[in-house]
Amino acid sequence: MDRPLDDVVVIDLTRLFCTSLGAAFLGDFGARVVRLEPLPQKAARTAAGWNHEADLIHRNKESLALDVRSGQGMALLHELVAKADVLLTDWSAPELAALGIDHAGASALRADIVFGRLSGFGPQGPDSGLPPIDELAAARTGMMPILPQPGQPPVYTGAGAMHSTAMLAFGVVTALLHRAVSGEGQAVDVSLFGANMYGAALDIQAFLAIGKGDRLLNPISRLDVSNPMSGALYRSADGRWVTLTMPDTDRWWPVFSAAVGIAADDARFDTHDKRTESHRLELIHALEAAFATRPGGDWRRVFMEKQLSADVIERFDYPAADPQARANRYILELEHPSFGTVKSLGFPVFLSEGTARLDRLAPCIGQHTSQVLRDLLGYSEDAIHACRSAGVVA
Repeated sequence: MDRPLDDVVVIDLTRLFCTSLGAAFLGDFGARVVRLEPLPQKAARTAAGWNHEADLIHRNKESLALDVRSGQGMALLHELVAKADVLLTDWSAPELAALGIDHAGASALRADIVFGRLSGFGPQGPDSGLPPIDELAAARTGMMPILPQPGQPPVYTGAGAMHSTAMLAFGVVTALLHRAVSGEGQAVDVSLFGANMYGAALDIQAFLAIGKGDRLLNPISRLDVSNPMSGALYRSADGRWVTLTMPDTDRWWPVFSAAVGIAADDARFDTHDKRTESHRLELIHALEAAFATRPGGDWRRVFMEKQLSADVIERFDYPAADPQARANRYILELEHPSFGTVKSLGFPVFLSEGTARLDRLAPCIGQHTSQVLRDLLGYSEDAIHACRSAGVVA
């Protein structure tokens, strides 16, 4: 076996970025992912440039265009599901039931199938039927209001969708491992609500353990951090922000104070209690003045030379040129057949054996229809031609 999922067939019936990317993750590790494109396709807007989103979320997939509304198309869909190890979807329960491929229907077609689905708020409860919209799920976690500075509107980060991508792929692989031992398939549900909650796991767990508190899960001003050397942000001379993560100030203070130009034996800051309590605000102002004297790049060099737990907060353009990102294949440089050399996100998981690789860019709609019907279902060329002539596939 070249990669861990080489023998796995996945039917990708997805609409959302996060679910489609979860299917791509399975393809990265060898699964044969067949993306089902329902016919008729809406007229697509003409794009002048590279469809970078599609090449990320549909990489390593094959495309089959199918009219699932017709009787023949639905029968063909059922044949495909019967051959699949995994059905991955974010469609609503009523839509799936109407096609006969909800969990019960898919299991009737193949008893050991792994049915993976992204939902909005989970498979149980009064809101189980709500659509999977990440911002609405994030709104319920209680975390959006604590992210900005006090008095500012809540902040939506979009991170919950990415958490759900990884959780869905993890759930599917776990179910496949279970099937390998027991021979049993099962349903896997990952909700955007649950994923957003786990994205804020440290804070929510603290609330569950401690309960209400003035400082717990409330927005905190930069000037109100409890430790000026941990979780604090300071603006550098070129406007970039410096972040410090040194909670044990006794350990770091001798080297850190020299780096920022404060005497280690300064009577205002010569103990942890003075730095974090009695002279906390005074130290914050002193550090604000110190960091404002030099640009962010200079401070990064200082942090690296002194081996301090601190860094400069970068913008989106930084990882594209970061040699660390390239060395670990987090950023890939690709040769696109239409647009030449392009860069794309790579693989966030590394395996020493059978790790992820890029076999193909995103397919055109229906690019692999004949191949899938021939390989998975054993259709003859005449049968495939008949399906095309009838408008069942494209």
